Amino acid sequence: MSQRKKTVSREAKEAIELLGLMIRSARLERNMTTNDLASRAGVSRPLLARVENGDSKVGIGSVFEIAAVVGVPLLGDQPNDVSNALSAERRYQSVLRQRAFQAQNRKVDDDF
Repeated sequence: MSQRKKTVSREAKEAIELLGLMIRSARLERNMTTNDLASRAGVSRPLLARVENGDSKVGIGSVFEIAAVVGVPLLGDQPNDVSNALSAERRYQSVLRQRAFQAQNRKVDDDF
């Protein structure tokens, strides 16, 4: 049985490569070895190498944890940017769910 090859867009490849390079730069600026960072992030050294090399098959949770450990900004430049954006998105999702529920329960008058 053959496996389907997953394609990754050019934009995604470039973003993954950029994040990997940013992580490597932050690690080197902090004089951390790959062993140090892998240990602090709770991942293996080979996985860290894959992240720094821009491997698109690495789980996003691992990438985000590694980035957080070395201080690479994720979805914003300030420490609270992610928390603020998450709170706003949760509020927005709540409103969307309410609207969808109301639309679902609305009786349609189709008597012409």
